[in-house]
This record gives sequence, structure tokens and C-alpha cells, in this order.
Amino acid sequence: MAESTINLTIKFGGRSIPLSVSPDTTIKDLKSLLQPITNVLPRGQKLIFKGKVLVETSSLKQSLVGDGAKIMLMASQGLHQGEGPVLKEASTRPISRTIVDQKKPGLVVDKNRADRWKATGVIALAQANLKEIPEEVWECGSAARVLDISDNFIREVPARISSFGSIHKLFLQGNGLSDESIQWEGIASLKRLMLLSISHNNLTVLPSEVGSLTSLRQLDVANNKLTSLPNEIGLLTQLEIFKANNNRITSLPESIGDCSFLMEVDLSANMLSELPETVTKLRKLKTLELNNTGLTTLPSVLFKMCLQLTTLGLHNTEITVETLRQLEGWGEFDERRRTKHQKQIDFRVVGSGQFDEGADKSW
Repeated sequence: MAESTINLTIKFGGRSIPLSVSPDTTIKDLKSLLQPITNVLPRGQKLIFKGKVLVETSSLKQSLVGDGAKIMLMASQGLHQGEGPVLKEASTRPISRTIVDQKKPGLVVDKNRADRWKATGVIALAQANLKEIPEEVWECGSAARVLDISDNFIREVPARISSFGSIHKLFLQGNGLSDESIQWEGIASLKRLMLLSISHNNLTVLPSEVGSLTSLRQLDVANNKLTSLPNEIGLLTQLEIFKANNNRITSLPESIGDCSFLMEVDLSANMLSELPETVTKLRKLKTLELNNTGLTTLPSVLFKMCLQLTTLGLHNTEITVETLRQLEGWGEFDERRRTKHQKQIDFRVVGSGQFDEGADKSW
């Protein structure tokens, strides 16, 4: 009687991954099963059993892989997706005119900076080795226009941040913040906020409260562990720049199409397999970065509807030149991007006919 399932152990990066599968499972299907577990695209996976590379079209049974087998997974460089946060170590820098608060040892206090913050509206405390937001910061209240506490070790962003009712820019990146670290009801009340940067943290959820920030022009949530975006993202109708690269996002809400002012979107290094058709409503879109994703095609009228699109990043995707040429409006897009870069170039084909627009990049 044939075995209904067999137990495998996949060895990858020092990990042992147990799997129970049918012996009739193909190597191609096995790679697809491993993608969400390892964050490695199937085409970047090389599976090795007893010194031999397993062939995608063969089944486990045909490959003589039986119950209890151990398979080694090797990942090609650059073909990871949804890698999560790339955290930066906060560095210290000297702060002039300081004394140590004897009541709170280790808390640096500058007798003059509070007055300076109130006068300029700019509270600059990046890379200050902070574990909490100093009390004197809160004293600035409505005088604050910019708060930069990036690259510290801040453990909490409390609800009292709502006291900064006139703030325009808030930089919270690089603190290792978790979902529990941020009291979103406080941030949601900042109706004048135009820039929010919470990249390089450990967030797994972007809550619905973000939809209350209707004045936002720039939102950076890159390098976290997000798996999805809230439907309320569509309420950010003034948003111009959205960066969500290096997360684990599997799909986009259709409401993204309501962000009609979007000009630059970066969704690289996520686990996307398709884009919603509503992306074609982004008529002001100029730059769309989709590198290192699982996309195999684009919305059929993307080029036809997004007439300002000039930069399209598709490194390490399975989208081919032939696929793009079949999309309506391809010729006009191709002309726009060539005009932008002021040079005539030819597409470079990577691997098995994959589209690579790296030659267009000016950075």
C-alpha cells in the first residue's frame, strides 16, 4: 500500500524544517511550499539530496526521496523576499552643554536645548542613545514641528504624543519598536502630520489608525515584519511617497487605488504574487519598485492608465520582456522611460528571459 505522506527534514541556514508531504509532490511544488517558510523565491532554491540537485519536474518518489529523508536547501544570493527588518545599531554622539540628572541616572539633560526646541520647533535627538523620550521633550507641546528620535533604543511611544498637535514630521525609525511599543491612538490624533517614518523596526502590523493621518505626504514602513496593509491606507488621499520594501506583505488592499496622489511606491522584497487592478488608478505614479517579489505579471492596463510612470523596478521577478510587450501602452511607457534617462538602451535579459531594468537606474 502506497504511503499517503512522508516526513522530510529540510536543512537551511542552520535550521531544520520538518515537512509532511505526499510522495507524489513534485520538486517544483515542494519549493512553493518552502517559499513562505524560508522567504526564498522558488527559482532561488536549490534542493540537494544525497549530493544531487533535485529536478523540478520530478516527484519525490521519482527522485527516490523517501520517509525520513534530509534535503539541503541552498538559496541563490539576491533571491530572498520578505526579509523583514534590517536593523541598524544605534551609535552614540556627544551632546554639548549637558549634565546628568541625579534623579534619573543615565538620562542626559541639556539646560538650553528645551528653549532651542521651542524656538525652532525642531527636536533633534537621533542617535542619542535614548531608551525613553526625555520629559523635557513633552514640554514643547504645540511648539514642536519636527521630532526626530531615530536610531535610539526607545521602548515606548506613549499616547501623550498627541500633545504635539502641530507636528509635521515624526521620525521613529531604527529603534527596534514592536507592535506593543507604539500607542497608535496618540499618533492617529496628529492631524497635521505630513511625514511618518517607522522603518527599521520590528512591527508586524500597521494598524487601521494610520488611516486617520489624512495629511500624510510620506509614509515609510520599510524594513519591518509586516504581512499586510490595512484597508484604511486608502484614506491617505494626500500620500505622495510610500515605502514598504523589505517586509513580508503578501497582498495589497484594493483601497491602495484611492491614494490618488501617489507618485513613488516601493514594494520591493515582499511576498507579493500579484497587484490589484486598482493600482492603475494611480494616475500620478512615476516610480514603482517591485524588485525581489513573486510577481509574474502586472495589471493589464498599467501602462495605459499610469501615463506618468517612467521608472519600473523588476529585478529578480519572473516578469519577462515578452510579458511586458503584450501589455497595452507598453510602447508609450518605453518611450517615456528612455526619454527620462536620456539614452537609448536595450533590455538586458537575466536568466531565463527575465526583465531587468537596472540599466535605467541612475543611482
